[in-house]
Amino acid sequence: MKNYQTVRRARRLRKTMSKPEVLLWQHLRGDPNGLRFRRQHEIDRFVLDFYCPKAKLAIEVDGTAHDMGDQPRFDERRDEVLGATGIETVRIPAIAVLRDAAAVADRILRYAIAKSQ
Repeated sequence: MKNYQTVRRARRLRKTMSKPEVLLWQHLRGDPNGLRFRRQHEIDRFVLDFYCPKAKLAIEVDGTAHDMGDQPRFDERRDEVLGATGIETVRIPAIAVLRDAAAVADRILRYAIAKSQ
C-alpha cells in the first residue's frame, strides 16, 4: 500500500532536484545499458534520490546537509531498513558529481550491471 504523503513529497522533490542530482540524472535517464533508473523514487516512507529496481540499488547524492544534526543517524537507519529488504544503498558525495558527473554515472552503471547479473 502506498503512503500518499511520501508520494506527494517525491513529486515535489522531482521538481526541486539539486544541481548534482540534475547532472547525474542526465546520465542515468533513458535506460542506459538496459538498466532503468527512477529519480526521487518512494519506497515505504523513504524517498530515494535514484533507484535501479533490476539491481536493487539505491543511489543517494549526499551534500553537506547529510553531515548535520540528526541526518547521519537518519541516513544510517534508512540504509538498515532498505538493506533488510535487499536494497543496497550507495552514497555519492555531491562534490564528486559536480566535478565529473559522467565518471560518477559510469561507476554507478558498472556497479549496477554487476549487481543485476
